[in-house]
Amino acid sequence: MPSFDEVLKEAGEFGRFQKRVFFLLCQTGITFSFLFASVVFLGLAPENYWCRIPGAAELSERCGWTLEEERNFTVLPLRLANESSSRECERLDMAWDTSTSCANPLSLYGNRSAGSLPLTACHDNWVYEEPHSSVVSEYNLVCGNAWMLDLTQAILNLGFLAGAFTLGYAADRYGRILIYLLSCLGVGICGIIVAFAPNFTVFLIFRFLQGVFGKGTWMTCYVIVTEIVGSDQRILGIVIQIFFTLGIMILPGISYWVPNWQGIQLAISLPNFLFLLYYWAVPESPRWLLTRRKREKALKIMRDIAKHNGKYLSPHYSEITVSNEEVSNPSFLDLVRTTQMRRNTLILMYAWFTSALIYQGLVMRLGIVGGNLYLDFFISGAVELPAALLILVTIDRIGRRLPFAISNIVAGIACLITAFLPDDLPWFKTTVATLGRLGITMAFEIVYLVNTELYPTTLRNFGVSLCSSLCDLGGIIAPFLLFRLAAIWLELPLIIFSILAVVCGLLVLLLPETKGISLPETVEDVEQLSSHDGKCGKKRKHRDTNTYI
Repeated sequence: MPSFDEVLKEAGEFGRFQKRVFFLLCQTGITFSFLFASVVFLGLAPENYWCRIPGAAELSERCGWTLEEERNFTVLPLRLANESSSRECERLDMAWDTSTSCANPLSLYGNRSAGSLPLTACHDNWVYEEPHSSVVSEYNLVCGNAWMLDLTQAILNLGFLAGAFTLGYAADRYGRILIYLLSCLGVGICGIIVAFAPNFTVFLIFRFLQGVFGKGTWMTCYVIVTEIVGSDQRILGIVIQIFFTLGIMILPGISYWVPNWQGIQLAISLPNFLFLLYYWAVPESPRWLLTRRKREKALKIMRDIAKHNGKYLSPHYSEITVSNEEVSNPSFLDLVRTTQMRRNTLILMYAWFTSALIYQGLVMRLGIVGGNLYLDFFISGAVELPAALLILVTIDRIGRRLPFAISNIVAGIACLITAFLPDDLPWFKTTVATLGRLGITMAFEIVYLVNTELYPTTLRNFGVSLCSSLCDLGGIIAPFLLFRLAAIWLELPLIIFSILAVVCGLLVLLLPETKGISLPETVEDVEQLSSHDGKCGKKRKHRDTNTYI
């Protein structure tokens, strides 16, 4: 009986059918990037706000003050009281009532000088000129509550982490396309609830759930694309990353034209409902069906693929070989039970963690260094396009492992140099920092491809999801690490990034080369991969014969 790869070659490894499915699923990259980076615009810090004195609202209404007049009575004396005061986070320690004068509300302090007016910290009751422009103004995430904005991104990444475990497992057990469609539905529903959350707690709960389902859409679509094309076309996984980058470039445009955070949230969430139409356009992965002993369904899909590709499957392909490996529900022990699987798993987990931590750290660093946020964010996304092009040019010529290692090392060296460059050379510092962003983007995109190619079919979705869960752990840590270390020294995070990236570059050299090798079907296939060259995989014995293929 022929193997799946032989039948796929006969049906067309990247014909019209795969191109259609590929283009449709690539759109998931755009919507996932919206979710991934949206906090930058959902959480824009308000420009003008102050702390309202108790009783000021009632007094303002009685006296007929405009908002500007109330602000002058509140903030101007505070500025005179203490020039070093954080005016948004403090207020005059007083309360206004019906006896307070409209003309001079500070008269109750008599002739005391401005410098002697008592101050107190503000804990609530802030006033914003644009009260619903961002999550920050909506839920008072300012001053002592500013860390809660970082929490919103950490919670999202925690959702990614939970989604990697739960939906990665579910996709291996119940099917790729089923979990993909349910995840798209979940992202859309949770996104709407987030936009209209009545309080911050509800906001966090459904942002977490949106992360869970968002990870399900992203990882499952990636695996589907990888499993329905031939080994020579698996670099298409890199092209999906280009659509992620396009989303990064589109997001600042949406945020610029949509006036408030609820509108932005709806704009990035509602498109997920359109993906439900894929129920009629994207089939289940035939490779997965074979691992679940569903030969007839797999063969039917392969005939459909051949028909759409203008090919014909001969009667010789009435059956397809199924892995002799016992089909079971995957577990973490399956990923570390053998030597090569254990090495691959541990190195890939570290690579995911490093890539996410550095990538998110460099993106969020844009908010620290200042500048035009919308333009800088767009440019930072445009910088990622050459990364994908470099990968496409090199990965089938020199393999996966060397570009993977070099991109990490280049990113680490660039971060280290940027940290010590003087600020009076902004153009040079920006150029070197851009090189670091380019390097870590390449590393981030290659790890997706390599991770998919180093696990057998029965464990692929679970393995990719589990290893990529360390990416989510990096995302949880990134905002806190960046802002806490930057408070000590602005460039200190870059030093940490450089160490992590260089170590990762050295470790990935221990991974097997997978250039030109068929996707492994069993753990035994993975164990036969050599860490020194890619020839071993091509010599792999056919499971049901004694001949080499």
